[in-house]
Amino acid sequence: MKIAVIGAGKVGSALGTGWAKTGHTIVFGVRDVNKAELKALCARIGATAAPSADAARQGDVVVLALPWTVAENAVKALGDLKGKIIIDSMNPLAMKDGVLGLERGFTSSGGEAVASWLPGARVVKTFNQVGAEMMMAGDRFETRPVMFLAGDDDTAKSTVAQLVGELGFEALDAGALKQARILEPFAMAWINQALFRGLGRNWAFGVIRLKG
Repeated sequence: MKIAVIGAGKVGSALGTGWAKTGHTIVFGVRDVNKAELKALCARIGATAAPSADAARQGDVVVLALPWTVAENAVKALGDLKGKIIIDSMNPLAMKDGVLGLERGFTSSGGEAVASWLPGARVVKTFNQVGAEMMMAGDRFETRPVMFLAGDDDTAKSTVAQLVGELGFEALDAGALKQARILEPFAMAWINQALFRGLGRNWAFGVIRLKG
C-alpha cells in the first residue's frame, strides 16, 4: 500500500517510519522537499517526498500529521480527495489564557472539521491518543496498547484498523466520526499526565481484561 504522510514532523516521521518497516511505500507531502532532515529521513527508511497535493494524489491512504494552527489551509490545498481514506491524527490544540487546551470539542471536533474541508473523503480519526515516540513502540509493551478510531465508513475503518495493528496497537472502533468529539479530549488526558503530571511520555492507554 502506498501511504502519503502529509507533514514530516515528529508524528509524520514516526508513522511513516513505522509503516515503512512493515513494507508499505511512504511518500511524505511537504512544502519544501529539499530540507536536509527530510532527505535524511527518506534515505533512512526508503521513502520519497513530494509537494503535499502531489503526495496526497499518489497515496492509497493519506495521513494528516500537521500542526492544527496550519491545518485548515494546508488540508484544503490538498485538492479533491473524494473517496480517499484519510487518517486524521491531529488534535485541535490551542493555548487559552496561557494553558494548553482544545480549540473545539464535545459539540464539534477536529475530525469533523477535516471531513468538511475534504468533501467526499473517508475520514478516520486515530493516532491522536499518544505522543509521537509511542507510535512506533506498540510492540514493546507488556500489554498490547489500544488505539481508538472513529469514522463513518466501515470499509475505511477496516483498512485503518489493519494499519493500526501493524504498528502494534489493538484497534478499537469508537463509532462514527462524531466520536472524535470524545477522542480529542481523551488525548488531553495523555498530554496532561505526560507533560504536566510527571508520568513522562513512554506510556500508552490499554485495556486490561479479566482472566477466563
